[in-house]
Amino acid sequence: MDQWATILFTDESRFSLNTDSRRTFIWREPGTRYIPSNAHKIDHYGRGGLMVWLGIMLDGRTPLHVFEGGTVTGVRCKDEILEPYVRLFRGAVGPEFILMDDNARPHRALLVNEFLESEDIRRMDWPARFPEHNPIEQVGDALGRAIATRNPLREPSRK
Repeated sequence: MDQWATILFTDESRFSLNTDSRRTFIWREPGTRYIPSNAHKIDHYGRGGLMVWLGIMLDGRTPLHVFEGGTVTGVRCKDEILEPYVRLFRGAVGPEFILMDDNARPHRALLVNEFLESEDIRRMDWPARFPEHNPIEQVGDALGRAIATRNPLREPSRK
C-alpha cells in the first residue's frame, strides 16, 4: 500500500446543467404541437457549464479548483494547477511524489513538461492497458450522475 501513498491522481471535468445535444426541446401538452408559444430555446453547451479540477491521494486530496471560463491550456494548467497545488503536494510528500494526470493535451505542453522537470516532479506514464477512466474520473462520473438526478429533464455533460 505504501507505493500508492505517493501518487497524486488528477483530473478535470466539465459539467453542464444544459443539454449539449444541440437540439431544441419542446415541452407541450398533447395536441398543441404547432403553437409557437410552446417552443422554448435552451442554452447550448458552453454556456452555464463549469470546469473543475481535483487531485486525490491515498491520504488526502487537493481543494476543488474551479476554472473561471475559457479553455484550459498548458499555461493555465501550470499557473492554476501545478504551481498552487501540485508543487505543494510534492513538497509535502518529498522526492517519492508521482503525478498521475489524465493525459489530456494541456498536460503534455512543453511549458508543463519544463515546469515539472524544474520542480523535480515525476509523472507516471499512462499505462498501455490502463482503464479508460482513472480513479478520479470515477468520482467525476458519480458527481455527474448526482447532478442528473437533480435535473432529470437534461443530461449532464463531461469533457
